[in-house]
Order: sequence, then C-alpha cells, then structure tokens
Amino acid sequence: MSDVEGEGFTIKDKRSSNQSDEEAKAADESQKKEPDAKEEPASESADKDFELNFSTFVLSLTSSAFYHLGDIPDPVTGKKAENLPAVKQTIDILIMLQNKTKNNLDAEEAKLMEQLIYELQIKYVAKTPK
Repeated sequence: MSDVEGEGFTIKDKRSSNQSDEEAKAADESQKKEPDAKEEPASESADKDFELNFSTFVLSLTSSAFYHLGDIPDPVTGKKAENLPAVKQTIDILIMLQNKTKNNLDAEEAKLMEQLIYELQIKYVAKTPK
C-alpha cells in the first residue's frame, strides 16, 4: 500500500497492487451502481417508522412550542430556553389551521387540535409577564 501524508491527513491507497487504475475505477463504479440489497435507503426505512399525516404535523408544531416554552430541553445542549414570541406565533398558526380545516377534520383530529391549542394557551398565559 502506498501512503501519502499531507497537512494533517493521510491518504491510503486500498487498491490491490495487481489492479490497474482503470480496473480499480471500474470496480468502484460497479459498487456504486449495485447497492447492497440488504441495505435500504434512509428515507425508505424512516417512512416505514413514521407516517406523516395531519396529526403528526400538528404534534410537530406543538412540540416546537413546548421547546420554546422551556418545557423541553435542547437535544444538543440539554439547556432549556424560553422564546415566548415563537410560542405565540405557533399558537396563532394552530388556530389558523383549526379555522381553515373546520368541518374537514375527523373527530379525533378536531379534538387533538382543540386540546393542544388550549394547553399551549394556558402555558403561554402562565409564562407571560404581567
């Protein structure tokens, strides 16, 4: 194997010494064209576990609001932070969606919207300075 060292990194040639450059390139191309049948693309496997529908969309917006209320810590830093204008904006978006989808939601979706908006409004009012 030939090693080439540069500024802070090492390049290792993993090709067989019996292969020419053309043969190595052809082998690389064939590996790219023929993915392993056992492996699924990330988007396909994620689709099996997660169904995007109206309820999951609304829950996603709501979890964002809970994060901005300081109820959910940042997944990276672990710190909680408040951003009340963002919470108000999310509540307004949910109310707009509720109004625009009136009579078009099933009973479970309508109840979910009503409960989430109510809970967010109560928490927002409790955290708003008086």
